[in-house]
Amino acid sequence: MIRRVYSNLASFRELLLHDGLNIVLADKSEAASNKQTRNGAGKTSLIELIHFVFGSSANKDSIFRSDELAPWRFGIEFDLADQEVSVERSGENHGKIFVVSGDVSNWPIQPTIDKNSGSLVVANTKWRAILGELMFDLPTHREAERGRFSPTFRSLFSYFVRRQDSGGFNSHLAQSSQQQSWDQQVALGYLIGLDWSISQSFQELREQEKTIKELKRTARDGTLPGFRGTAASLRTQVTLAESKARQLRSQLDAFNVVPEFQQIEQEAADLTEAMNRLGNENTADRQLLDELHRSLETERPPEINDLQKMYSEANVVLPELVVKRFEEAADFDRTIIENRKAHLQSEIESTEHRVRARDLKKTELEERRSEIMLVLKTGGALDQYTLLQEELGRLQGDAETLRQQLSTAEKLESSQTRAEIERRQLQERLRQDFHEQHETLDEAIVLFEELSEALYERERAGNLTIDATENGPTFDVHIDAQRSRGINNMQIFCFDMMIAIIAARRGISPGFLVHDSHLFDGVDERQVARAIQIGHERSEESGFQYLVTMNSDALPEDGFDPSFDVNEYILPLKLDDTAKGGLFGVRFN
Repeated sequence: MIRRVYSNLASFRELLLHDGLNIVLADKSEAASNKQTRNGAGKTSLIELIHFVFGSSANKDSIFRSDELAPWRFGIEFDLADQEVSVERSGENHGKIFVVSGDVSNWPIQPTIDKNSGSLVVANTKWRAILGELMFDLPTHREAERGRFSPTFRSLFSYFVRRQDSGGFNSHLAQSSQQQSWDQQVALGYLIGLDWSISQSFQELREQEKTIKELKRTARDGTLPGFRGTAASLRTQVTLAESKARQLRSQLDAFNVVPEFQQIEQEAADLTEAMNRLGNENTADRQLLDELHRSLETERPPEINDLQKMYSEANVVLPELVVKRFEEAADFDRTIIENRKAHLQSEIESTEHRVRARDLKKTELEERRSEIMLVLKTGGALDQYTLLQEELGRLQGDAETLRQQLSTAEKLESSQTRAEIERRQLQERLRQDFHEQHETLDEAIVLFEELSEALYERERAGNLTIDATENGPTFDVHIDAQRSRGINNMQIFCFDMMIAIIAARRGISPGFLVHDSHLFDGVDERQVARAIQIGHERSEESGFQYLVTMNSDALPEDGFDPSFDVNEYILPLKLDDTAKGGLFGVRFN
């Protein structure tokens, strides 16, 4: 429990506490107007001071690093592992915790002597580890073994001292609006007594699934080297790429390099050109032969008898001399015709000879060209062989790239399958743990119902539902919303009180529960009175301290049992909104 809150700042209002219920009130000064509030009186500052001394981060916005407070030390005297100790911390040296008094021999990490002050000091990070082991049984020597998603002192401690500025009163599950769901599951499971390592494994699985999802997303965007498409499509692409590479490899194995490939290739072209030329010439000569044959068939002398017959029919009798001259002309014509036929026959024979000669030449050229084409078909130039080798290398490289992509795709799909299987296995582990720890669960469920029933008297009590889902354990609470304006706050009250009682019974507790005045905002006066009395009864019964900060006019006048006198638990020190009436006794920005 906390025994004393103090500082070497002269104006600080020292706070002395006792066991059980402690109520710190803040009054409104007589000179304050209706528009003035007591938000600066120090109620929330007291919560921040407790966190500051118990190892919170002190960034530049921390009130303890302000110019007015940074030089001064703020301390708390409290019980730690059944030993009274007193520790202090300042904004100027916020990385150090000064051990003022107390037996530290049983601490897992021993303080060292500060060179400047000669005091015992411990680094704030080590101070958290010390508190984690001595308050919550988080062994420092096994800190690395617990893993990344394991319970930490600060996470557990913040359920016992919620902070309004951190969003600690937004939900019963989260002691901070920045607290992640896995940390809630781990911390609450640890405090209640469940196997928190299952929640840790759920978060590790979520991280794996997040990586898989990110890889798939980048793959779809084309920004992931070595991956493109599904395993099935990539398997087809690999098969086709390897087949093409094998075919080209076979061609290269049968390839013969011809030293004078270009000259042979040119000879083949020349032969083709010569054969085309001979063919064209033969075509022309064959056309000439057709004409010669037609001319030969049409060449014949005129018939003299026909001429004589024509004259006879005209009753013209030709003289003998004329007839003789006709006969001489006919003989001459026959001679000419015979000579003409002889000439045509000679031309025909000459042309046919040329055609036959060209056909023979074409046959020779064709045979040579066939030999050359065979060479070209089975071989080629060295540069062509080199190009084919380069092409083979490209195809083989493409095939290897696709094989790597296929391997990546198979690993991703396999990882996703394993993740789905692991999620089902984790859920089964969680169910088994719930079965084995049913007494622990029953204790929490019954305790929450008892608290809510006491809070709302005979009305139907609220309930706590703890479920084993595929995303880990859930801790849902419900109280009928019609029963109170501040229903959410009363859910938090019952939940916190349940956690504090169970933690105290298990011996993993800081020894106190602190509720800021914000917890009672909007809550009916009767429920506030019952909550205070429940806090008193349960803290006395379970052996922990219950500290409440409130505005004096928010303290209920009615609603308490006749046997309960709330005034006995109000601390003598009262805070107010005057310049010197706050916790620090000074105003600062």
